[in-house]
Amino acid sequence: MSADRIALKGLRARGRHGVLAAERELGQEFVVDATLFLDTAPAAAGDDLTKTVHYGELAQALAEVVEGEPVELIETLAQRLADVCLASELVHKVEVSVHKPAAPIPLPFDDVIVTIERSRV
Repeated sequence: MSADRIALKGLRARGRHGVLAAERELGQEFVVDATLFLDTAPAAAGDDLTKTVHYGELAQALAEVVEGEPVELIETLAQRLADVCLASELVHKVEVSVHKPAAPIPLPFDDVIVTIERSRV
């Protein structure tokens, strides 16, 4: 397996995810980091976009998931995002972090982050 990576960090999108009714009604910004593990050598050898992951299209697809059907848990959202990343046969592993910086916590905090790692079976 290759150790090559394509990383998309800090993708921002508004979603309505959360357990509380107010989170679903008002929505909030979520931040996504995704690191895809794949072999980029074939793309580099031929300067061929079709042999790698188009990160612009990936960003759009991930934003659509965040902006789409609400879920209660950001763990569920992270899984849906990982599934999008693994939809490309070129990707053999992915690490996805979902940040919820405006989580309804009544104490000072910087961020809530759920990070998952998934591999093609």
